[in-house]
Amino acid sequence: MSKWLVCVLLTACAVAADSGAERQFRISCAPCHGAHGEGGRGPALAIPKLPRAPDDAALSSIITTGIPGTQMPGTRMTADERQQLVNYVRELGRARITPVPGDRASGERIFWGKAGCGRCHSVAARGGRIGPELTTIGLSRSPAHLRTAILDPASAIPDSFTVYRRVVFMPDNFLQVRLVTLDGKSITGLRVDEDAFTIQVRDYSDRIYSFRKDELRQLEKDWGKTPMPAYGTILNETEIRDVVAYLSSLRGPE
Repeated sequence: MSKWLVCVLLTACAVAADSGAERQFRISCAPCHGAHGEGGRGPALAIPKLPRAPDDAALSSIITTGIPGTQMPGTRMTADERQQLVNYVRELGRARITPVPGDRASGERIFWGKAGCGRCHSVAARGGRIGPELTTIGLSRSPAHLRTAILDPASAIPDSFTVYRRVVFMPDNFLQVRLVTLDGKSITGLRVDEDAFTIQVRDYSDRIYSFRKDELRQLEKDWGKTPMPAYGTILNETEIRDVVAYLSSLRGPE
């Protein structure tokens, strides 16, 4: 067999493997992680270093078993398919990061000032504890997803837990509850923990309550609802762009 023919065959195999991996990514990964790994409901994958998968073995393990307590499921692939997908994801991480338009400094001022985001969200050690922590949000969510979350925050809140998960993390476990005690006290807040007999709630003044369910007259769960306002009527387009630029820059300690 000539060297030219060998080269052609090897190139064809490589192209087939690449197209197969891309197709697998598009089917299995893109709905949550974005068509190009830019992030969406799931974390961004087009970054140089994946926090949960520092090496190929860890990434392969996550593809196989998923991540307990999150919406990342396990998959059923052959070893070759899995390795091709690992290689494809690593290639996404070598792509150039597109600059996010907007004024980050202005966005930071709006975040802590006019928008009042820090009352519920924290960045590093600063801010509230009601909403998800945002110190590394730029690593896990795309600018498009962040913009949607600002304009339509309820879109990121699950309508229900269709699959039982023993452990869940924010924002996957975000659930607003309203309860009334037997003596008539009403409390609205976020579920911190719950089992068959008790529930723990953090109200919007950051106070923690723990109740036995037989102490409650009423317990309502507001699936798909959030206290976060839709900022399209609060901020103008330039301000929204700047806040997205600021959030996209939050990638943890350098």
